[in-house]
Amino acid sequence: MTRPNRTAWATMPADEERYRPLYARLLGLRFVNPGGVLCFLFFEGAIALAVLLALAELVTWWAVVVLPVVVAAMVKLNDMVAAVVVRSAALVPEQERDRFRRQMEPVVGRARVSNAVTSVVVTADPVRPTRRTDPLD
Repeated sequence: MTRPNRTAWATMPADEERYRPLYARLLGLRFVNPGGVLCFLFFEGAIALAVLLALAELVTWWAVVVLPVVVAAMVKLNDMVAAVVVRSAALVPEQERDRFRRQMEPVVGRARVSNAVTSVVVTADPVRPTRRTDPLD
């Protein structure tokens, strides 16, 4: 079995790749497509959080370097997991998809309902309609 090349699974066309944020291009994200604001929060937000934690003396100053790297590693890991999910979903044959859709159909059955006003129990059956016995009629 031959593996498809990297661009075969890409979700963005190659000509639109250059308009993606630098953060997403550097990480080589293929399935996760963060916008500019989210990339800003991932990188500069992680640096700002690490600086605040270091100023509060909750972590050492190494956190300013380590935290953005850890956030980038988690974003890349999320992209890799998304790739595995998309590829495994593509391998499921259409027959299996139809079988799972049939299993998700709602089940119709009987429901026992008690009427609080007249204390009459009415059984709802979709196959055989029942008449409601109402003492006020």
